[in-house]
Amino acid sequence: MNKRQENEKKFKAQSYLRLLRYTRPYWFRLTLGVIAGLLVGGSLFGSLMIIPELLTAAEQPADRHSRTINISKKTMQIVDRIEAAKGRKLSREEKLQAVENILNPSDPDPKLTSSLEKLKKYSQKFGLPVEVKGKREVVITWPVRFAIPVCTASGRMAWQFFGLYVLAFVLGWTIKNLATYANRYYTRWVGAKVIADLRNEAFDKLLEQSLKYYGKMDVGHLISRCTNDTSTIETSVANVIADATRCPIEILSCIIAIYVLSIRSHNYVLILVILIGTPLIVVPVAILGRRIRHIYKSSLAAIAEVISRMHEVFTGILIVKAYNTEELEQQRFRKINRKYFRTIIRALKLQLLMSPLMEIVAVASTLVFLVYSYSRDVNFTVLVALLAPAIMAYRPIKDLAKVTTYLQRSMAAADRYFDLIDTDTGLREKSGAITLREFRNEIAFNDVVFSYQEHRVLDGISFKISRGSLVAVVGETGSGKTTIANLIARFYDVNSGSVTIDGIDVRDLSIKSLRRHIGIVTQDPILFNETIAENIAYGSPEATPAEIEEAAKKANAHKFIVDGRHPEGYNTEVGEKGSKLSGGEKQRIAIARAVLRNPPILILDEATSALDTVTERIVQEALNHAMQNRTVFAIAHRLSTIRNANLIIVLDNGKIVERGTHEELLAAGGIYKKLFKTQFQPHKTSQEN
Repeated sequence: MNKRQENEKKFKAQSYLRLLRYTRPYWFRLTLGVIAGLLVGGSLFGSLMIIPELLTAAEQPADRHSRTINISKKTMQIVDRIEAAKGRKLSREEKLQAVENILNPSDPDPKLTSSLEKLKKYSQKFGLPVEVKGKREVVITWPVRFAIPVCTASGRMAWQFFGLYVLAFVLGWTIKNLATYANRYYTRWVGAKVIADLRNEAFDKLLEQSLKYYGKMDVGHLISRCTNDTSTIETSVANVIADATRCPIEILSCIIAIYVLSIRSHNYVLILVILIGTPLIVVPVAILGRRIRHIYKSSLAAIAEVISRMHEVFTGILIVKAYNTEELEQQRFRKINRKYFRTIIRALKLQLLMSPLMEIVAVASTLVFLVYSYSRDVNFTVLVALLAPAIMAYRPIKDLAKVTTYLQRSMAAADRYFDLIDTDTGLREKSGAITLREFRNEIAFNDVVFSYQEHRVLDGISFKISRGSLVAVVGETGSGKTTIANLIARFYDVNSGSVTIDGIDVRDLSIKSLRRHIGIVTQDPILFNETIAENIAYGSPEATPAEIEEAAKKANAHKFIVDGRHPEGYNTEVGEKGSKLSGGEKQRIAIARAVLRNPPILILDEATSALDTVTERIVQEALNHAMQNRTVFAIAHRLSTIRNANLIIVLDNGKIVERGTHEELLAAGGIYKKLFKTQFQPHKTSQEN
């Protein structure tokens, strides 16, 4: 076994233990479920031990056939006694006494005597209102004193006493079924709660991951792990905990009952059959179980591909329809879905093989026992009494085989789940991190170097953003503009150099306090499928309706919200990603969200570049309101929006190549002037070229 296989085996073993740890907070309910499982086993064992008594009492001892069998038995006993005495000389008196003891035993019904002795013992031990009067009657002393006859004149058990056995059997069976209900309810409750905790943990963990993580991961795969993987664990664990705490106890009760009854009847072949048959069931089930786990792990990866493809196509449905690629996407989806189907069928073949395999072994074992019993003329009562617990053990054994399948499915999902949970790309916050109470002076970039994997994006960036100023950055696509904004909010950490606020490295600040001081308006506004009011108040949950409305007015959004275009006004659901709103409306709601939060630092990431001229003017007015009395860092695509900036930085290949005001940069005649001419004098520039 190589190192990789050893690590994988160790990881799988840890998955079992880690899943069990999630049950600790719910130990009380789990304990109740386990106790109920013990009651199932105990009541089942008691019921099985009553069955021989019921069968014996139901026999008709007076017919000729029974007398013949009785004489045959006694004859065999005499012969056996003589054969046992071979090699030892018996006196005439001893021989006569031995035959007399067999023909006329002092206790003609030792089973009944034993039962009455036990009843008397338990009555005294537990203070039961029962008195045993010899072998003739039993007296119930509470609530009314009355006698129950034990035997009839012919020596047969009286129907009243037989009724006690029936009542005891019904009581035991009732306790068994009530305990089964309690066992399944409490254990499945724990299973469902554990899965809810797992899903919460997965969601929390994903929220803590860095933006780099989301840049590498497929969203469809993440959704699948949070839904399909946890659902697989849920359906499996809920059944596993219930059956795993009940079935072994039921099986053990049946095995003990078989052992006790075999000893009583001097018939040991069923015990031998069980010893031989058990490995024939356990070994194949264990082998199939390991194979099923491997296949189900592949199936979970396959369904993740299915969900990922659906997510991609539905989010890009406009392009799919625009380019008439519906048939192409259908073919791609069918190919991925076919792969998932084949994986599921492979697992299904093995899973369905378990039940027939067990039935073959069970039926073969039963037939072997019946053939042996036929050859030895085993009494029908003894035969039924021995087979009853064997038959009762079949269902829990079959359920336990299902547990193996469920367990392997859940472990396959658990392996993937814990792989997700153990991934930690979140930015580390220093112990004793400083809380940023107030932004007073400036933001500074000090010789900052940053790379995405091997690609260097920023190289030696240094500049300052004074409090209350507007600093803009321009440059070609991929020059590093958005990266600078991300470093201010500490979505990433620099490779070298530092970003400071009021002289404090952002890595030394608590992340929550830092981002509480920052508002962001992006080029593609992100809205959630909630109401307009809820989207504006996102990040400011305590905002009042009046404050939400005031923020909307400052963002030039109030008018379109209430003018009838959206009948429910602020309570209008915006749809997925704001699909019910226009681009300008979405942008103004995003600006209102930033205004309501009232951050001292505002980051504008090309907030108007995707808008038409008229809408841009409206949104720009909203931005002008939002920028008042704030420190603004603007990523500019349209240079008309940053003419009044206190400082404009020009980036090229991750380096600052120019800096200054609008007029200074035009006068310098460098890259900024070329960009300006491209936007505002395109025809003239074309002629000059």
